[in-house]
Amino acid sequence: MSESTPAAVAATYFEALARGDMPRAMAQLGEQVVWHQPGAHRFSGQHVGVEAVGAHLGRMMEASEGTFQLAPTGPAMVNGGFIAVPVRFSATRSGAAMDMAGVDLLTIQDGKIVAVLLFSEDGAAEDAFWGGA
Repeated sequence: MSESTPAAVAATYFEALARGDMPRAMAQLGEQVVWHQPGAHRFSGQHVGVEAVGAHLGRMMEASEGTFQLAPTGPAMVNGGFIAVPVRFSATRSGAAMDMAGVDLLTIQDGKIVAVLLFSEDGAAEDAFWGGA
């Protein structure tokens, strides 16, 4: 499998996240990546560009007091340039905790992640954890 196949790009991205290697994870994103953060909380919405996504993730890590974690819970499902990955994510902060399943849907073109759509099993609980918009 070539390093730039969609499956390989997704695997590199998730392996880097699991190790906490944010520079390597961010290197898998295209310059104009579009990140779709679900919900009705302060981090919800669309974030465009690798710098904006990096800043967005940094704010989420800060708000979770450095505890946010995400890990795949099953195999990646590949449909051409679309990769769906079942995940579990968790975080704690000052008396609040979140731990739930989700799905990350990546769109990969020319060896880079160009779009990320996130799905959460309990949007209301995620909104409550992150706080109002």
